[in-house]
Amino acid sequence: QVQLTESGGGLVQPGGSLRVSCAFSGRSLGGYAVAWFRQAPGSQREFVAGYSRVGGHTYYGDSVKGRFTISKDNGKNTVYLQMNSLKPEDTAVYFCAAGNRVITSSIGNKNAYDNWGQGTQVTVSS
Repeated sequence: QVQLTESGGGLVQPGGSLRVSCAFSGRSLGGYAVAWFRQAPGSQREFVAGYSRVGGHTYYGDSVKGRFTISKDNGKNTVYLQMNSLKPEDTAVYFCAAGNRVITSSIGNKNAYDNWGQGTQVTVSS
């Protein structure tokens, strides 16, 4: 139905910034709630940021609030995650996810999404 492809990961020093992207194909971005999750080695997948299907509401995990911003460009069919003031504990594989049946109360629940990208590695280290 929809294919998601992340890009833009890399190596960043602590305090630095990085923007990762999630390109949609097969379907238009409109009509989907989208989110970013991350997973470090040996850890569970963690909610990072979400963007509601209707209304343009954004949501953030406590660990990234005030540092990360989720946005989208409907014309380019792409979702972005701008990451500022990066910390070593932000190191993880970052995944984008999408669902067309996600309600607001479930936007941070990884089990609410049925479409996932392959992930892009973000490493924060000096």
